[in-house]
Amino acid sequence: MEFKDYYQVLGVGKTATAEDIKKAYRKLARKYHPDVSKEADAMARMAEINEANAVLSDPEKREAYDALGRQAPHRPGQDFRPPPNWDAGFKFSDGAGAAGGPDGEFSDFFEQLFGRQARAQRPHGAHRQAPHDAAWDGAAPPSRGNDHHAKIELDLLDAYQGAERSLALRGARLDAAGRMVHEERSLQVKIPKGVREGQLIRLTGQGSPGTGGAPAGDLFLEVHFKPDARWRAIDRDVYQPVAVAPWEAELGAVIAVQTPAGALEVTVPARWKSGRKLRLKGRGIPAATPGDLYLELTVALPPAHSDAERAAYAALGAAFPRFNPRAIPGA
Repeated sequence: MEFKDYYQVLGVGKTATAEDIKKAYRKLARKYHPDVSKEADAMARMAEINEANAVLSDPEKREAYDALGRQAPHRPGQDFRPPPNWDAGFKFSDGAGAAGGPDGEFSDFFEQLFGRQARAQRPHGAHRQAPHDAAWDGAAPPSRGNDHHAKIELDLLDAYQGAERSLALRGARLDAAGRMVHEERSLQVKIPKGVREGQLIRLTGQGSPGTGGAPAGDLFLEVHFKPDARWRAIDRDVYQPVAVAPWEAELGAVIAVQTPAGALEVTVPARWKSGRKLRLKGRGIPAATPGDLYLELTVALPPAHSDAERAAYAALGAAFPRFNPRAIPGA
């Protein structure tokens, strides 16, 4: 994926005000809009300009884009992949932004950074207007506040047990002079038992304030699990690597395993091969229909440090004279 310098696309500096960005966008749009431009690459250039404006004219997207640039600075055209969960803690408002390319599409770069927000709209529709309040005499009707979306990183254990977490949210707004002002606030969030990757947790009234007495929007937190070498989740199923000794794999054994569901005693059937999975039904992420826990068993060889341990390996080799681990099956 190619890194895009949106400031360079619009020809503005990183300290540009909202008015600077608006003027630059209008100037470029007059030059490259396909309806009026004679430039050969007008359509492609206008798509880039729309995309850059969609990010830099939105204080919250611009704040996150700038933070990404500080984390992993790149030059335009370089191959780029955003760090995992780079946007955790940033909030984004629904809506706003230009229409992208001729088919309303944005580049892969934009989709990787901000496409999640577009796909995470409230299922019942954003920007609903509140009923008219006869006591309110403003020029415009009352309007419900915008919803916000943010990502929250959790431990997989939170999905098993439920939790309460303090979440620091970063965002931005424009001051009276059109300069970007950084904002941060903290929220206490109750994590319900049974949440899964990609699920939205709704916090009512924690979005933008409404106008004319209308209610505030909501905040939707998209759940992501922190990378953990001990286990990983796919939907409600959980996968955990477990090492077994050669004799446990060949002869069978009852072993103790610490899992997200707690300490369990698990029976390893005899002649178990590396790479096979042992399914523990209903031990995945809790729900009305819980997921399953899959133990991915691998055979671990004990190191031989002492003379006795080395002699044990030699005796093992002598006990299996016909065993050839490099033999081709069926040959």
